[in-house]
Order: sequence, then structure tokens, then C-alpha cells
Amino acid sequence: MRKVGPYGVETLPQVCAAGTGPAGSAADSGPAADSGPAGSAAGTGPAGLAADSGAAASAAHRGPAAPIDVPAAPAACRGALTERARLHWFRGDGGDPAALAEEFLAAHGLPLHDLTRPASGQHGTGVCGAALYLSAAAGALLAGAPAGAPEPAPALPDLAVVVYQHGPTRVTRPGPPPPWWLGEWVESWTPGQHAAAVDAVRAAIGRGDVYQSNLVGHAAAPYTGDPLPALSRLGALPGARYGGVLTGDGWAIGCASPETLVEVTDGQVITRPIKGTRPATATGRAELLASAKERAEHIMIVDLERNDLARIARTGTVTVDELFAVRRWCDLWQAESTVRAAAADGLGLADLLRATCPGGSVTGAPKLAALAQISVLEPVGRGASMGALGWVAPGHVDLGLTIRTAAADGQRLHTWAGGGITWDSDAHAEVAEAAAKTTPIRATLAGR
Repeated sequence: MRKVGPYGVETLPQVCAAGTGPAGSAADSGPAADSGPAGSAAGTGPAGLAADSGAAASAAHRGPAAPIDVPAAPAACRGALTERARLHWFRGDGGDPAALAEEFLAAHGLPLHDLTRPASGQHGTGVCGAALYLSAAAGALLAGAPAGAPEPAPALPDLAVVVYQHGPTRVTRPGPPPPWWLGEWVESWTPGQHAAAVDAVRAAIGRGDVYQSNLVGHAAAPYTGDPLPALSRLGALPGARYGGVLTGDGWAIGCASPETLVEVTDGQVITRPIKGTRPATATGRAELLASAKERAEHIMIVDLERNDLARIARTGTVTVDELFAVRRWCDLWQAESTVRAAAADGLGLADLLRATCPGGSVTGAPKLAALAQISVLEPVGRGASMGALGWVAPGHVDLGLTIRTAAADGQRLHTWAGGGITWDSDAHAEVAEAAAKTTPIRATLAGR
């Protein structure tokens, strides 16, 4: 593991004067040596992408200080952020990613060991806050689950923490961007294989192994040109509460997630699980509200999230503020609930991540049993999807669940989509639902 600052310059731990911005959002063991890619300045694009992807031309187009658009960063900060330091960690490095993140942030002026303390709302000239990304594989590790299938984009780290301060962010654009071309998508499983996995989950439910499991499929497409405009378009989709982009050396993540994995403000912990999807038509909305299967699936996940929050909450404070509220994301209706609790005294970031990752709406119930089943049934790893991505600052955490998310490496774009499987699931309907979720993602990435 290596700690790197802007443009890949290695930094030593330092304690900085923490001046945090307004809280808000857009709507085990010691570390091993880092053998993965070093960090580049976030916002400058995925440095080190393959030469035939047009990386050199796109870097010149973006200029030395392109705006940083981290998901859930305070709106007042987005045009004023410059990178101060970053940490990358891969699952093969060993150690506890939650503890590493908390320690790294504290060393750089962002103490998050007690999220019940009030945070200052005044900016200084020092640290503002940080982007935090945790992969689904890292979340499974925190939960004690087995490792899943190999990752389709191994250049992506499993943990990225990027610390920002305020500074000048002038953008220079010396010429037009290189042409953008996105090739055909290749699925990691066929519709028949996906349907067979759904039937395998139903059989496991019949045996009493699980009550529900989430199945996620992956697809990849070759590209040429600069992937960042495409990923930025993704983050601008309607309903993308966690819209934005995070970049590193040889990789980039674009997020359009509407789902809050966990938010902490003023000692209140909130999660907003989404479960249940239909086309955004009047008929689709009526079907979603009337579906006993979707409501049962949703309530199981709400109960799971109540249990997760109870592990880190003051006794008796877990409540469900809203249940099965139907909201729109792009061309889909989705059912969302809000679960809230008062944080236990001394709750820190590491314990928060251990309790909530990976998110229940993308695992299943019971969580560990569902994760074990997922590791066997899914053909490739979940990569940048089904993890956590957002903004942290003293006294404040706002992490989205990385659904509706895409990633770029040096050769390909990657997308993931899936859904929760219950006893009442129809295999062909589940395959169609996954396709409906990924259709607007792929169209946006292609520029349509």
C-alpha cells in the first residue's frame, strides 16, 4: 500500500488544519506493499490509460486542473477542490480497509473516529474533506464473506481515499476532444446462465439456506477516446443523488446512483435502501405498488438494514421513517425506504463501514449466507458496482451505494446490473429487469 499525493507524488502522513465545508450531498493486520497503480490527481482523468485509447490527446484537452466532481461533495466545494493526498488499497494487500481509511484520514487532518461530535461549518485554507470509495469485494471482506470471482477490471483499487483542499482550479482547453467510440457490449453471462442462477437461488430459498439473494451481471465494451465525458454524462442523469466521477491512475468510476448506503450528520445515521423496480409509466407504478413479491422483497431488506444500524446505534433508536415510497430514476420507478438511528457514543468511520458494507439491498438476507451464494453464482467480480462512494468530513459521512455505476480501465468500459431474488421470482422477468436497469446507462455512455 502506498500513500500518494497529486500527480503520483508520494506523501508522508501529516496533520493538517481541518476546515470542513457544509455538510451536504448532491440530492486485522498491517498493510502490505502496494503493488497496484499509484494515484493520479483526481479530476485530471485516468492517467496511464492505454495509448490507443486516446489518453494523451484527452489529457491535453482536459488541461492540468479540470474541475473535480466527487459524488456527494458539497455543492459549494465542487468548483474549488484540489487534491492533497490519496490512498489506494487492493484486497491482495492484506489488512483492514476500514481501519486504514480512518487512519489515513486522521493523518491528513480529517479525524473521523467519533462521528457524534459536531463538525465546524467554516472553511479554512486547509483540508476540506475527502472522497471515499470502497469496492463490493472490500465490503465482503469486512463482513467476513468469502472472496468472489476474479475482477473484470483489476486496475481498480478496492479502497480509494482522496483528500482535498480548496485552491485554484482553472481549466484550459487547447483543442477539441478526441472522437469517442464505444464498441459492442459483451456480457459475462448469457440470459440462459442468468436465468439458471435465479433458479439456483430459488432452490436455495426452498432449502432454507437464504430468504433472498441479489444477483449481479457484468458487461464490458471496448472504447477509444476519452472516457471521462461519458462517465460525467452518467453522473448527470436525473435522480442521480450520488452523481459524479472519481479517477485514478489507469481507472475512472462514473456514478449515477440514487441510493444512500449510509449518511451520518449530527450524530444521526440514515440508510435509504432501494428495492423494487418497474418501467416509469402509470401502469408500471401501479404494478410496483400492487406487487406482493416486490413489497416482501423490500421489507426483508428494510429489516436487514434495521439490524445493520442496530449494531452501531443507541439502544432503541432505530426507526423506519418512510416505507416503500415510489420514486423515479430515469425511465424506472423504484421503491425506497428510510431507516434512521442515533449513533452510539464514539462511533467512528471504521465501525460504520464494517456495519453497513456491503449494502443489504445488493446482498440479500441473511447477509453472510447470501454473500457466500453470490461468490459461487456470479461469473465475475462486482468491481466498482455494489460498493460505496461518496464524501466524508469531520462529523459527516455521505456514501452512496454504487448501483447505476460504470468504470473505465485502459481498454474497456464496464457496467453491472442485477436484482434481488425471492421465492416468487420469475427467472425471465429477473433477466428483463436487469436489462432495463442497464439500458439507460449504456445509452448515456454511448452519447445517445
